[in-house]
Amino acid sequence: MLTWRIEALHLKLKYTWRIARNASNEKLNFLVQVSDGTYSGFGEAAPNIRYGETPDLLLQQYQVLLMAGLASIKSMEELLQLLTEHTPVNSLRFAVEAAYLHYYCQVKQIPVHQLLGQSIPVRQATSFSLPIMEPGEVKDFILKHQLNRFACLKIKVNSEQGPDLLQEVLSATDKPVVIDGNESWKEPESLLSFLNTLDKKRVLFIEQPMPASEATAYAHLKLHSPLPLVADESVTDNADFELLREQFNGVNIKLMKAGGYLNAVRLLQEVRKHGMMAMIGCMVESSLGIWCAMQLSAAFDFADLDGFMIVEDEPFKLVHEREGVLYLQ
Repeated sequence: MLTWRIEALHLKLKYTWRIARNASNEKLNFLVQVSDGTYSGFGEAAPNIRYGETPDLLLQQYQVLLMAGLASIKSMEELLQLLTEHTPVNSLRFAVEAAYLHYYCQVKQIPVHQLLGQSIPVRQATSFSLPIMEPGEVKDFILKHQLNRFACLKIKVNSEQGPDLLQEVLSATDKPVVIDGNESWKEPESLLSFLNTLDKKRVLFIEQPMPASEATAYAHLKLHSPLPLVADESVTDNADFELLREQFNGVNIKLMKAGGYLNAVRLLQEVRKHGMMAMIGCMVESSLGIWCAMQLSAAFDFADLDGFMIVEDEPFKLVHEREGVLYLQ
């Protein structure tokens, strides 16, 4: 019989992480472990309140899985059946699946990427995200953190400060920039007015500027936007890709949203099938979560895997960054 355990990961952040809907100075994630006494596997859960995920709910659902027979499973098929019958929030589902898959790979002496049918992960260039801040703070922030070593910068914006904040970033760096609106715009015409002022040579695309519920508005935006639109909050563990293609040019897949490696691979296949750009992203996570994402990242067009770099005293040191490129330890 397997032994499962869960523990809290209290991740203190290097600075205030502010996006359009909230701000924080620390993050509470969870580490899930499964072991047979000889081999062990680990997975990370990074709950996100945007999707109704809270630490208390995650812990309650973990106990449900234990009572439903988690310790007795003997195969990935049995685990997937259990997770279907007692479906937890996606971040916990990912942590449990990842822990077991990592354990299985240890037992069978199979690399994780090979089991997933992916290329061997060697290195991965990543963008780096700036939180929302006062426009006057941007230049010093970029200098202090030496952000020009990254090939691309991503700036979190809201509808109120977006234009000023973006202009400061473009003035402080010659790197290409991605905008992440985190659903902050409510009026499509206001958003279009903003987008039409941008230099398309400097700004690559914009992520999820309006709420995911605004399907009609997104269809209108895609027809008129001078920039590609990339879905983030509109895609979790499932999506209507026929509809999604009418609204967006690309999709940001995150393992924590997808609810597992296997579903992330399926979502990537759907993105390719529908001729859309594929981006792999992350939450604020430890290097364990980023290590997991790097098992898939070679198959994507764009990577935003910087979540571990804003953590003070990151606990696992499974990934390191040099000159804007990630390497597995």
